[in-house]
This record gives sequence, C-alpha cells and structure tokens, in this order.
Amino acid sequence: MPRVIDEIRHVGLYDLILQDVQKITGKEKPSAAEVEEALKKDPALLRDYMQTTVEYNLSNIHLKDIDLEKMDPSCRETAQKINENLSRLRELEKYTLDFEQSSTLVLIFSVEFFVLFSVQYFIVLLDLKAWQWYIYGVFALSILAAWLYAKKMRKKYEEGNAEYERLYEETLGLIVSLEEEGHLCKTDLYISESDEHI
Repeated sequence: MPRVIDEIRHVGLYDLILQDVQKITGKEKPSAAEVEEALKKDPALLRDYMQTTVEYNLSNIHLKDIDLEKMDPSCRETAQKINENLSRLRELEKYTLDFEQSSTLVLIFSVEFFVLFSVQYFIVLLDLKAWQWYIYGVFALSILAAWLYAKKMRKKYEEGNAEYERLYEETLGLIVSLEEEGHLCKTDLYISESDEHI
C-alpha cells in the first residue's frame, strides 16, 4: 500500500485519483496517512488506481518472484507455486478491467463505425441504391457479429477476473503461510522501483 499511496501523491498518471483524494480530504497536498484514509473510506479510488495502472500496461502486482535458490528445500515447492501464481496473475491482470471501459470494446465500436461509413460510401457515393438493402443487410450482419464477439469477450473477461480473484487469494494464503513459518518476509518481496513494475 505504501507504493500505491506514493504513486497517487507524486505520479502524474494518477492525478485524477489525487483530485478525488483532495476533495475527500479538503487539502491541496494530502499526507500519506490522509491518502490512505481516503482509500479506506472510498474503495472506488483503489479500483480506479488499479484500472489506470492496467490501462497503461503497468502491473498492479507489486511483488517480485521468490528467489528459489535462497529458500529452504522444505518450502521450495510452495515458493515455486507462488511464483507460478504471480506469473499467471500478471497474465490475467487485463481481465480485471471493467469490460465496458476496455480497449476491446473500443475496438469493436471503431470497426462498426468504419463499416457504417463504408456502407454509406457504397450507397451514396458509388450510387448503388439498387443494392442498398443488400448492403444494409451486410451492415446488420456485421452488427450481429460485433454483438456476438462482444458477448464472447465479456464472458472471457468475467472468467479471467474470476480466475484472477481465486489465484490472488490462493497466492496470498501461500505467502502468509510461508511468512508464518519464518521462511520469508513479505516486505522483502515488495517492488519499490518502477523498473521492475512494468
């Protein structure tokens, strides 16, 4: 959480979230504690942070992989599972976005606008009024295809998000268990530099 708070306070990418925090706190430059309190008070701010991060192809996973060579042989299998889960979580992160806000939906609409303008071009500029019903039929079929594709992608986002949530909880539990057994310290896994965060 310290990294999230620091990025909200100092990285321009998160200025809209900072503005919301400023409204909540009533301060131009809220302290780290005030930002943390605002995030607790309004969980939507944290979701906005996560959405912004993923939209800009950054990762919300602020943990490094565990160095297996440094782990006790008795817990290497668990550490390997954590690393595998972290890798899979990074792959699934794009599905944590709200589908209605995703670039996939924007792409679908963009293609449909292109098809619409093409239809108008064929009918009006090329004087194909005799064929207009066939052309409109093709346009209607493209709308149906776009709707079916969007429905398929929405389901993929829902399934990906569900798997992400399940793996997140499982990974967190494994990390906590290794920490309780004294094999690792979660804070040592935190990524604090942006170079490792992309």
